Amino acid sequence: MIKDKNVLGSELQVCSHLPKTGFYRDGSCHTDSQDRVLHTICAVVSDLFLQFSKNEGNDLMTPVPEFDFPGLQEGDCWCLCASRWKEAFENGVAPQVILEATHIKTLEIVDLDILLQYAVDIPLNA
Repeated sequence: MIKDKNVLGSELQVCSHLPKTGFYRDGSCHTDSQDRVLHTICAVVSDLFLQFSKNEGNDLMTPVPEFDFPGLQEGDCWCLCASRWKEAFENGVAPQVILEATHIKTLEIVDLDILLQYAVDIPLNA
């Protein structure tokens, strides 16, 4: 089995199991043809970003129990859509990024030089 790569060219690392993230809710930001909007950026969400996302029509703060979604809080790691992260970047509210857990397909949407400016280390609770 071929392992997915991150934006640094090494093996894709886990983004978060608490809360469980990823298009497939397996903790990883891996992607395939079913993930049409590329949930590939492992971000450490901030209150500022969460409010921005809610204002743009994607409320990530409110729990949705029927989809086993706990709602996000500042500091949670989450696989964001690359286009939403880029939109947040363009509006000055982009959250930090864990490069080791951000899928290489992200580079189709966001330049590595930009991601490097927002890079943080993998938290211990990932």
